[in-house]
Amino acid sequence: MSSETDGKGWSKAARGVVVKALLVAGGALLLRRLTKSTTRWDHARFVSHSLSGEKFSKEQAARDPDNYFNIRLLTCPAAEMVDGSRVMYFEQAFWRTPQKPFRQRFLLVKPCPKELKCDVEVSSFAIRDMEEYKNFCDRPKDQRPQPDEVIGDVAEHLTTIYLKRCDRGKRCLYEGSTSPGGFPNSWNGAAYCTSELAILKNHELHFWERGYDEDGQQVWGPKSGPYEFKHAPASSFSDVFSLKFPLPQSMEKSIEGSFVLRE
Repeated sequence: MSSETDGKGWSKAARGVVVKALLVAGGALLLRRLTKSTTRWDHARFVSHSLSGEKFSKEQAARDPDNYFNIRLLTCPAAEMVDGSRVMYFEQAFWRTPQKPFRQRFLLVKPCPKELKCDVEVSSFAIRDMEEYKNFCDRPKDQRPQPDEVIGDVAEHLTTIYLKRCDRGKRCLYEGSTSPGGFPNSWNGAAYCTSELAILKNHELHFWERGYDEDGQQVWGPKSGPYEFKHAPASSFSDVFSLKFPLPQSMEKSIEGSFVLRE
């Protein structure tokens, strides 16, 4: 018995097969779009973008002046390595004396190795000549050490923080810490130090750095919790440096939500 056909010679069975095939193909395409992978380099770029700019702990210092100072945290892009890793210049100063930073570092931001259960590494390094880099981010580009010089001035490795994307529903976007046992540190009687970092929405940063002696007693750093750094509301500096590592708004929204990592 022959199958029923339409005017163009298509049988009902054949049409059904074609429709099902189109539905399956369309569904697969939609699923790919909905689960579009975010690479580890995307994570590293987002973290670099979030670290950049001028931030203060003003609100926290006003809320708890006995334990926290109003500190200016300033970070900006300084160079890019051949493999795409970002070198950031980082300094901290009391808000009244921004021209006199009490801490200067290079930060190297890159994806975690695949064998580690993290997304982004943020490593801090000493600077060979800190005086040469003082107020680096505040200076015009032609008055700063250039990228080749920056790479040559990266000195000893100090710490590495291993960041993971926060679970959906948490206030943070990324959080992490140094490895168990921290890193060697001799300041103020310490034997080692630990660091914790959380990146929140609106690029708010929570830093908690502490030093411990050989007996495990804390000898420096805040005890109540991390320093909380937020963008200054009227700061134009943040707007200027957000242009250095531009990040599409769509990507920022995707990182704040849920997505799939591509190995």
